[in-house]
Amino acid sequence: MGIALPPVVSDALERIRQQFEPRSGPSGSDPALRWSAPESWHVTLQFLGAVADDRAACVNEQLKTVRAAPASVRIEGLGFFERAGVFWAGVVLTPQLLTLQQLVTAAMRHCGFIPEDRPYNPHITLARAKGRGGAKALTPLKKAVENHTHDLDAEFIAQEFLLYESFPGPEGSKYEIRARFPLTT
Repeated sequence: MGIALPPVVSDALERIRQQFEPRSGPSGSDPALRWSAPESWHVTLQFLGAVADDRAACVNEQLKTVRAAPASVRIEGLGFFERAGVFWAGVVLTPQLLTLQQLVTAAMRHCGFIPEDRPYNPHITLARAKGRGGAKALTPLKKAVENHTHDLDAEFIAQEFLLYESFPGPEGSKYEIRARFPLTT
């Protein structure tokens, strides 16, 4: 489940990508990193992994019961999950976003999904290391981010959240929307 980004936010992230995507590899990008496609960018509320058909029906039915107000979403700052080899854009944890995430994970308990133990840390993955390079693969990018200014600061009000199905592939996952759930006051 996640929140789709409006074009103004995707455009801001695309400018960041253009600013920092390396141009050193034979195909025009750093061979140690895989940059996420803009159409895959979203704010994850909960990742479920592979879901059997019977559980998928439960997920859809339970998500229909989630009642939450539209959520303020603010994209701000860049960072790294070095061990995982991820370069990300930060998402400020607003009260509305946290409430929505908690309601979604509570609904998923009814379908047998257990929430993660670690705190919710919303972000948008912009690039990830290929293979097991992790922190080492991110080093040139991290230096570039530290040495350049960037003005990533975008905000919007989410009016809905989506149920996505992901299809992993060599160029990264592709996402298809399976259902939409409105956020109303």
